[in-house]
Amino acid sequence: MERFGEKLRNLRQRNGLSLRKVGEILGVYHTHISQVEHGLKPSVELIIKIADLFKVTTDQLMRDELEVD
Repeated sequence: MERFGEKLRNLRQRNGLSLRKVGEILGVYHTHISQVEHGLKPSVELIIKIADLFKVTTDQLMRDELEVD
């Protein structure tokens, strides 16, 4: 799960969303999203919310060998 933050940042940017907007949508502070993008391990609940938001699987987010499309 080393690439989780990188994948989150790529998904967020591809969808034209700011840290603040993603935080708003997910119900967390934008600073928390920034911390996750920089390596903080997210909770299972947050992983599921992120997967739902970007319409990807939790496997795609969590498994380093899988890409998000």
